[in-house]
Amino acid sequence: MSNTDQATLAATQARRPPFYRDATVLKWLAQVVALLLVLFTLFFLATQAQGNLEEKKIATGFDFLGTALGSDLGSGIDTDPHTSGRALLSGAVNTIRLAIGGIIAATILGVLVGVGRLSSNWVVKRMCSVFVETMRNIPLLVQIILIFVVIASLPRVEAVGEPIHGWLHLSNKGVSIPRVHISDGFYQWLVFLLIGALVGRWVMRRRLRLHDDTGRETYPVLSFAAVLGAFAAVGWFAHPIFGWVGAIFGLVADIIDSLSQTVVQAVISALAVAAAVWWIRRFLARRRTPAGLTKLTDDDRFRIIFAAAGSAVVIVVAVTVPSLSSVLLDLAGGRGIDWLRFDNGFFGWLSEKFGNGRTGAPIDVKRPDIEQLGNFPNYGPSGLNLTQGLAAVYFGVVLYTAGFIAEIVRGGILAVPKGQTEAAQAVGLRRVTMLRRVILPQAFRVILPPLGNQYLNLTKNTSLAIAIGYTDIVQVGQTVYNQTGKTLEVVAIWMLFYLACSLTISVVVNFFNVRMKIVER
Repeated sequence: MSNTDQATLAATQARRPPFYRDATVLKWLAQVVALLLVLFTLFFLATQAQGNLEEKKIATGFDFLGTALGSDLGSGIDTDPHTSGRALLSGAVNTIRLAIGGIIAATILGVLVGVGRLSSNWVVKRMCSVFVETMRNIPLLVQIILIFVVIASLPRVEAVGEPIHGWLHLSNKGVSIPRVHISDGFYQWLVFLLIGALVGRWVMRRRLRLHDDTGRETYPVLSFAAVLGAFAAVGWFAHPIFGWVGAIFGLVADIIDSLSQTVVQAVISALAVAAAVWWIRRFLARRRTPAGLTKLTDDDRFRIIFAAAGSAVVIVVAVTVPSLSSVLLDLAGGRGIDWLRFDNGFFGWLSEKFGNGRTGAPIDVKRPDIEQLGNFPNYGPSGLNLTQGLAAVYFGVVLYTAGFIAEIVRGGILAVPKGQTEAAQAVGLRRVTMLRRVILPQAFRVILPPLGNQYLNLTKNTSLAIAIGYTDIVQVGQTVYNQTGKTLEVVAIWMLFYLACSLTISVVVNFFNVRMKIVER
């Protein structure tokens, strides 16, 4: 091939195609058009629904959130809410607590059962198989009702006033165990933990560097845990020395209080923009080579867009949160969320938490007790109480979801190449060490995506609590729209709440999924 032909070929290859034939442009254009179509469809449906409601003279709006509810709740952060908004908030907190506790317990139980199904012990293997086949093939609602009936048939609560002996108390009122809660010195002790975490991270990096240089086992994670434990032990007794931190937060609160609201909002907006710019510059620097910036993928572009959009959201919140906090305070009856304000309320709250007068233990434990406020004795507020409804829903979703998680874990372990197991056995690793060091780290790459789906299912399955009267957000919402007639508004709140929960779980699971993926060289 002549030099002229080579130059012509190089020029042809370097020439960019027209934008209407560029794959990147077409891909982005398709996504933008799809987004616009979705937004147009939502706008059209909302407009049609609004017109139909006005034609039938059905008033819409969320003003009912500030009206009195007129009834009590069975359990929650506020059993006597002043407003419907406060009642829905209490129900949402109950649902979140149930979902978080259920996810943790179902994961632990599911992993144990999944590993047990592959055990060489015949009894353990069969017991785990029976558990999986039973839990997966009985409808969840049937399991919840069955557990509720079993709890209701337990012995009645008799003694009143005395702390309950032992660590577990079962009765027809539910389950009660000792309650571990933060005490006066917790926030001062938290300073020790933060310092210990920073020092431990430095030690862990040193141990990792030593392992890379020498090849010796340096136990970086155990070193981090040891440093953190040492700081926690010292801070348990020495935490009052950080009482002066409260004075600093109080000074910051006074300074912010002396500034105008516009200045505070401008500072927050500037910090949000600076943080976004810093993250984007750092992100691009990691993708820069001696030959220049590497070609960005669509995922890289989306991350940059999300960073910029996140700073825009912070700016919008900074501008609107003063009025938003007043609305939230009205909905909450003026209790519990003063720290949400971007003014001296937040730092004043921190100043009070770090006050010099807080010299008690960081964490305290209270044993369950029994009290009688009406005609029947019941568990008192000292212990951690699972009422009939809460216990039935909690154990129901945990057992049901654990059956599916067990199968996911079993499939993930079987997906690991058999040669990995044989190699681990050849070097003399014990079965527990082999699972922890070789098999499970590789299996979790396969396990995590379907595991996230089970977390989503568990969170949404908590809505079955309405069948037994537990005060989750669905049951409270039903009470609200029965009293106010605002069915569409309450259903919209349900949809937004479960959408937020699902997206949060997806983000967390995807974060670990990305961290554990195999990086190709």
